[in-house]
This record gives sequence, structure tokens and C-alpha cells, in this order.
Amino acid sequence: MEYVHLGRLGLKVSRLCLGTMNFGPETDEPTSHAIMDRALDLGINFFDTANVYGRSKGVGATETIIGNWFAKGGGRREKVVLATKVYGEIVSGPNESRLSALHIRRACEDSLRRLRTEYIDLYQMHHIYREADWDELWQAFEVLVQQGKILYVGSSNFAGWHIAQANERARDRHFLGLVSEQCLYNLNDRMSELEVLPVCQAYGMGVLPWSPLAGGLLAGVLKGVEGGRRAGEWVQEDLPKYRDRIERYEALCAELGEEPADVALAWVLANPAVTAPIIGPRTLAQLEGSMRALELKLDAETMKRLDEIFPGPGGPAPEAYAW
Repeated sequence: MEYVHLGRLGLKVSRLCLGTMNFGPETDEPTSHAIMDRALDLGINFFDTANVYGRSKGVGATETIIGNWFAKGGGRREKVVLATKVYGEIVSGPNESRLSALHIRRACEDSLRRLRTEYIDLYQMHHIYREADWDELWQAFEVLVQQGKILYVGSSNFAGWHIAQANERARDRHFLGLVSEQCLYNLNDRMSELEVLPVCQAYGMGVLPWSPLAGGLLAGVLKGVEGGRRAGEWVQEDLPKYRDRIERYEALCAELGEEPADVALAWVLANPAVTAPIIGPRTLAQLEGSMRALELKLDAETMKRLDEIFPGPGGPAPEAYAW
């Protein structure tokens, strides 16, 4: 396993981040624990979750599963760079969601209790909340840092200008600001190349792409690999729109002698802006299979052909749409 700095930080994380969204709804607790144990064996030290994950199984179900795993001891907590998120509503109430200072404080305390830990390494805003003033947000996060309850603050699903606005206000307050952005980024969803990836590089932020396999669209959905990743409902519904490019993509992967999921993950890893894509295995086999992408190096000709199949927005803004 290769370890890299999370953006401008001294902190080092594995090149793959273990996403836990399936823990609870798709993967039972014993299997979830086995996946986390195996991830550590494979050298993955970066785990990502959110307070709203697993809510179909109960409030904070996924964080609770992780907390129970930490409670087994054996240095599990100490070996993990732990990331969770705040924003979504998990109980009803006018201040039980979004990003007020009140909700941030309450949500952090609840996550700490469920995760059975004294601190969160990376506390991420799960979405932008335009109605909140940045001074309110940064004050809330500053207090949590001072109390030792969180170490770093990250964002998720922010636009480029949100990231710039947040970091400039943090700079005025002499605060570290955002250290990472978790954004949608894969071969089929390349809008982040316009402004999000460039602004992250400019501010020295780590980039943690979610859905690097496009919900299963890039995992061999046409090939139907036995035991492979299951495509989400939206993939099945939207597949007709993408069928031509997916047929070309899977044909290229067959020509390379590689699984589509491995090629898709290797492509994301090849971007110098990317720190660690978030993989979300439901099974041990899926976790093990993801390791191939770390070894797979795509040559210039393959990258060119992938660009032809999935052209993206045309590079960074404004050149992507202006002279």
C-alpha cells in the first residue's frame, strides 16, 4: 500500500479510502467488521462514514457498527484515520440538520458517542449550506478543534467558489480551513475537472472522489461479472442513455485484459489531484478486488481512448468553454 499526504497536511493516508455506506443496509455487522479487519491487513488506514449512513436500519446505524468494531480493541482505533460527516437530518427538529453551530455541536457529540471514540480525525460538511455565515461555521469548528474532538475539517459536494469562499474566511480567522473535498468524480461524471479539482490543488487540499465506479455503471454492468458489484437502481434506469459508451468501454477493458472496475479505479488514481478514491465494498471479495487498481498503470494511448469514450467537460474552466 502506498501512503500519501492528505493535501498540504503532514497526515498520511492510504491511496484507497474505505467507504462504509453499505454497512448496515447492505452488509451485516459481522461482515462489516470482517471487511474493516481485512482493510487494515491490506494497509488501508483511511475510513469514511457519515452520521446519516445506515438510517434505514436506525439512527446512526453505520457509525454504531464502526464504533462496535473499535470497541474490540487491538489498536483498531489508533490504526485508522477516521472521517465522518455532518449535515443531514437523522431525527426530526428545526435544528437537527444543516450547519448551524448548534447542530454541528450536537451532531459531533452524537457521532463521538456512536463511534466510541474521543476524537474524529476528519469532520466533513456533507453539503454546502448557503444560509449559514462562514464565521458561525468556523467558530463552531474552531471550538471542536480546541476541545480536541476533531482534528481537521473537510467539505463534500461543494462548488469551487464555495471552497474558495470558505478557505479565505478561515484564513482571515487564522484557522487551517478546509483540508479536503469529497466530490463526485469518475469517468462518466467529470464535471469536477472544471473548477473543483483545480481549486483543491490551489489550496493544497486532498481530493476524495466518491462513487469512482459511478454506482456500478463502470464495474462491468453489461459484462455481468459473476459475484461482481451490483449496479444501483439509477444505473439500471439510465443505462439506455449510456449504453453506447459503456459497450465501447467494456470492449476496451476486454482488450486490455482487465476488469472494468479496475480500469475505472485506476483512471481516477492516475489524476494527480486525487488523494484517495472512496471504495464501498459490500463483500470481502469486492474489497480484495479493488487492490488490483493500485498496480494497474494505464498508458498514454489507453488514457486517450478513455477520453474519447468519456470526453468530460474539456478540461478546467474557463478554457473548457471559452478561448
